[in-house]
Amino acid sequence: MPDPGQIESELGVPIPGVILPPEQWAKTALKKLPSEGPLDGQAIFGRSAPIVLDVGCGNGRFVLASALRRPHMNHVGLDILPVVIRYATRRANQRGLHHVRFAVCGGHEFLERYAAPRSIHEIHVYHPQPYGQTQKQERRLVTPGFLALVHRSLVPDGLLVIQTDNPAYWQYMAATVPRFFEFHEQKGPWPDAPEGRTRREIMARRMGLPVFRGWGRPRPGLDEARLQALVAELPLPTFDATRHRRARHRRRRKAD
Repeated sequence: MPDPGQIESELGVPIPGVILPPEQWAKTALKKLPSEGPLDGQAIFGRSAPIVLDVGCGNGRFVLASALRRPHMNHVGLDILPVVIRYATRRANQRGLHHVRFAVCGGHEFLERYAAPRSIHEIHVYHPQPYGQTQKQERRLVTPGFLALVHRSLVPDGLLVIQTDNPAYWQYMAATVPRFFEFHEQKGPWPDAPEGRTRREIMARRMGLPVFRGWGRPRPGLDEARLQALVAELPLPTFDATRHRRARHRRRRKAD
């Protein structure tokens, strides 16, 4: 049993929040999604509030920090890996974050099935898996179809935040995301988390990997017909996610 008041650390960086006495713990697991959507925020959270969605939330570091800083907003964290959702749920429970929910679900599936149009205020996507193997490229999250769903799901002045440490993925994002969003590159770390918003970002920076960050708001005037036209027009993410890693390896071999 963790001690109340305990501050946990991960990779030498404190995990946001402190552990509360058990009687103050929350229940943040969304254990079963309904067969049909959209989700009812009032029923899930017991209140109506702006929604922040973290797609691929991992062990929940960003969701914890954001929920602690912005208690007036409801937070939903998604990941396809049950083990990391268990970590995230435990941490949010112990910090009494009643305005947080975690679910095992893919981002594309969630937006397609459970998000009503113009119902989400922020969607965050940190370090989506680049899938270096050619046979797994179709599993990459950030596609024109996914970006169309994000655009449809966000309120008109909503926010998309996206981040990766894979240069090839960033090149694809930088060319594709601006077709749907008024997009801006974030130079340097996010001010609210100078050591990193996520476990992956902390690890990437310690390994000396570049971290690419950007944010955007939905372009006005893109109705459903225009969104689908963009989906048909724009290329899928079939880039070689390993070419920069191979180039670094060759440079190191030459230096040796």
